[in-house]
Formats: sequence, C-alpha cells, structure tokens
Amino acid sequence: MTLSPTTFRLTIERGIAEITLDRPDRLNALTFEVYRELAETFVSLEVPSVRAVVITGEGRGFCSGGDVEGIIAQLFERGAEGLLEFTRVTGRLIQNIVELRRPVIAAVNGVAVGAGAVIAAACDLRIASESARFGYIFPRVGLSGADMGASYLLPKIVGRGHAAELLFFGDVIDAKAALGMGLVNRVVAQGEVVPLAREWAAKLAAGPLFAHAMTKQMLESEAQMTLASAIEAEAQAQALCMAHADFREAYEANKAKRRPRFAGAPESES
Repeated sequence: MTLSPTTFRLTIERGIAEITLDRPDRLNALTFEVYRELAETFVSLEVPSVRAVVITGEGRGFCSGGDVEGIIAQLFERGAEGLLEFTRVTGRLIQNIVELRRPVIAAVNGVAVGAGAVIAAACDLRIASESARFGYIFPRVGLSGADMGASYLLPKIVGRGHAAELLFFGDVIDAKAALGMGLVNRVVAQGEVVPLAREWAAKLAAGPLFAHAMTKQMLESEAQMTLASAIEAEAQAQALCMAHADFREAYEANKAKRRPRFAGAPESES
C-alpha cells in the first residue's frame, strides 16, 4: 500500500486527503494500474493524519470509466478466470472506499459514467457541477447494470425504482436530474464544485474523528438490521462515543463558550 501514487495526484493537508484523477485527455478513464493504486490508496488513508477525503478529476471529466483501449480491448484476450480476476479488482476499489472509516466527498466536476459513476456512488457525499453527467452505462455495452456494487449502492441512495431505471436503461442524466432523485447532495457552478468539497472536508476534518467514523460505520451496518438491532447497535456505539475524550471536550467548550478542539483536529486558521 502506498501514499505516493504514480497514476493520479494525492495531497494531504490539514487533515484532508485530496485525490485528483489526472488523465484529462481521456476524461480520467481508468487503467489497470489506476484501479490498483486507487484501491491501495483508500486503504492507506486509514491514518490519523487523514480526517476527510475529497476525490475529483482534472479537466472536463470526473471519470469516464474503464479506458477503452487500456482495459476494454484487452479483456477480449482473457478467459473466464482472467475476466473474474478483473471484475474482482474493480469491486475491491469500491469496497475500500465504502469501508474507509473517514467521510469521502466526490467533487463531480464533469462526466461520471460507468466505473466513474459507481465511484461517486461509493462516496458518502456528492457535489456536482452544473456540467456534470452521470451514467451507469453498462447495459449499453452488453453488460449487467449490477457492476462494482452499483445495485447495492444505488437503491440505498435513490431508492429501488430510480436505481432500476438507471441500471436497466443506462441513460446518462444531467446534474439537475441527479439532484432531483437524490443522487447528489448539491449542484453548483463549475468553478465552485471543488472549493465547496474542500469546505465540507475542512468542516469534517475539524469535527470529532472517532464519532464521524462511528457514524459511517452505522450508516453501513444498520442497513441490514432490524429496527431493534439498529437501536441496540446505536446504543452501544453512542456509549463508546460518550466514553471518548471528544464528548468531554465538547461539553467543556460549550461551558466556556468556545469552539471545541477535538482530538487530532487541525488548528483553526481563523
């Protein structure tokens, strides 16, 4: 695992890891190596110096999916075992994004289709530019819409009906339609998408890391629970948070009428 990728840009500053896919001439299409390094990087970001993550793309695209020549053409040379090996690699990236116990924000600056759309769905929050487009285009190329965890993620975000529409038809939708079905949290002007993502990430980085990690874990694990099990899981999770020093710090800060200084949070610039 590495914190020094060679196929995209990574910066870590003031608790925020920012990943920028950097193949603008190919709309940031993914290669075998990009898949591998991205998957490894999301695992390696589980460190105290990282409290929130932003992922975006250079140029006009967020991510246009697998590179047609760099990946797709080569898949025809593989047998069944080789194809399964590849599909497991792509799924591992999504799993690592979801399992990272840090909030992940997708700053979708342009086209996000195929694997790019699934990467966005795997993030916790999505900010889209007005020019953003989303498409789970797998059926257009003769593949199942259920790829890389899309049929697991999308119903949780937009509901089963919208998910079925996106995955059966493979249509590309604009940012306004994505906002209407709840696929994105905000739509902003092109020049504001990354700054807003950084603003959200800074707010998260200044917050309680332990509690945020617990929130992400609960959002994921409770989806498969009964109500009674979920309430018990939250009771145990919240008791752990109450035993953490951040809870006491928030109490003391409130009494002193000051902003809390949560454990490990970067110093305020103000």
